[in-house]
Amino acid sequence: MLESKRRAIIFLALSFLLAVTAGFLVLQKIRDVNAQLGEMVDIYVANTDIPSRSLIQPDQVRAKQIPKKFVDQSYITDKMSLQNQVTVVPLSAGDIITKNMIKPATIVRDQNHRLVTVFASGNVRFDQELEALDRVDIIVSHEVNGQPVTEVFMKDVPVAMVARSGDEFKGVALELPFEEVPKFIHQQHYADIIRILKANVGKGELGIPEPFKETEREETGAPADRSANGSGSAGQTVPKAKPDNQPARPPSPAKPPAQSQGAPQQSGTEGKR
Repeated sequence: MLESKRRAIIFLALSFLLAVTAGFLVLQKIRDVNAQLGEMVDIYVANTDIPSRSLIQPDQVRAKQIPKKFVDQSYITDKMSLQNQVTVVPLSAGDIITKNMIKPATIVRDQNHRLVTVFASGNVRFDQELEALDRVDIIVSHEVNGQPVTEVFMKDVPVAMVARSGDEFKGVALELPFEEVPKFIHQQHYADIIRILKANVGKGELGIPEPFKETEREETGAPADRSANGSGSAGQTVPKAKPDNQPARPPSPAKPPAQSQGAPQQSGTEGKR
């Protein structure tokens, strides 16, 4: 009995040690596999069916974790990059959304307008770098009846988008009415020089004060102040001239002396007669 108990204890101890060793080896293997695969990264897949050419809504996508090793550069890893995007193909629930499946939603404000891309080239010149929502004037130099002519082709054209290569300005996308698009494209192809100038901010005027107008206002304001002061002084003299505030002099004492002096003169002349 004692020998059997001792053997049982030895077997139990050996089995426990083997189990611990096996568990340690399994954990080590899992760690090695995770190290090879890398950490888990969230990618975005379709949560519901998304029709093509429709604006992607936040509730139509969900996050899914996959190992970083299997993440392709075309996968969407930032949910904010799906904002204002539309799908070019229909998506089913569970489909992985890639960058080549989406494109920016149109930013044309009017359904009768079109976006025309204009890149800087030999015959197209930008006087300064532009930003989205700027407005431009288009100046065209071409020949009319064999004579060179430079004229304003379009005014106050809105800039929808700006094209850049890194930090270098490349061109813009102009929003034009549909009926003006063929005319502008014709000038793009056949005009000698097209100059694109940055216009004022919209159709309003800049609130920059002009010094000449300020001086004119100051000069015109001085006589007004003087006239105001003059009217004020006149208004102050009027109450002094009013006889209501001064005691009235009776005219009767002045008239009797005149009559008394006239009476002796008449009597004297009568005596001479």
